[in-house]
Amino acid sequence: MLFSSRRWNDIAGICMSLLFPAPFHLIRQGHLGHHMRNRSDDEAFDFYFDEDNKLWKHLVLYGILTGLYYVVVVLSNVVFLILPFRADKKLWHVDQASRAFMDSLNSRYSHAIRAESAAAIALHAGLVWLLGVPVTHYLAMYAGFGFMWSAMQYVHHFGTERHVTRGARNLWIWKPLDLLWLNHNWHLTHHTHPTIPWVHLPHTSVDDGGKRGFLIEAYLRMWRGPRRATERVKNEHAGKVIR
Repeated sequence: MLFSSRRWNDIAGICMSLLFPAPFHLIRQGHLGHHMRNRSDDEAFDFYFDEDNKLWKHLVLYGILTGLYYVVVVLSNVVFLILPFRADKKLWHVDQASRAFMDSLNSRYSHAIRAESAAAIALHAGLVWLLGVPVTHYLAMYAGFGFMWSAMQYVHHFGTERHVTRGARNLWIWKPLDLLWLNHNWHLTHHTHPTIPWVHLPHTSVDDGGKRGFLIEAYLRMWRGPRRATERVKNEHAGKVIR
């Protein structure tokens, strides 16, 4: 939603995703799929059911909290370059969320994802080599970014209503940081009005109870870990491929 033109949005997205580094057409589908699966059984990282592996569910949530989720996304550059869209997708059936994610991916973007993965790997290897950047410095910088990015991925959803659009919350932190993050903390507003550009989110009306929680406090609450759940919330878009 950076530009009004879809073409320029895609170009800007590809360029910025190379710095992430991740394939733009992969994380774009992941984000759109998140809007379809939010708070359903296919994407409820703060819950586990009796048939789930309780240890695995804890590892997933704490991996998000500590930055390991970012490592997984970065490794997708290698994985999708080597094993792009296997027909049976059995290698991806680690858990319910992984299955839902893979089932929503559109194979028409497979070539773009492979090309972007190769470009990301080449760019970062080239930056380290040509600029003589010490590997430890490079890893330290991305470790800091990766932790912050990963920790932000579920903080706006933890413990919210299990509803695809209402299952989010608006949070607040230092205003300049909010602007740097493109008003990402207006997350309930974003899920309620997903087509509104980021510049308009703070001024868009949404019923959030009249209170924005504090981001750090919301993050710390997540360390309570996943809770046992009995309520089932079906993903109404299960199997739908991202366009």
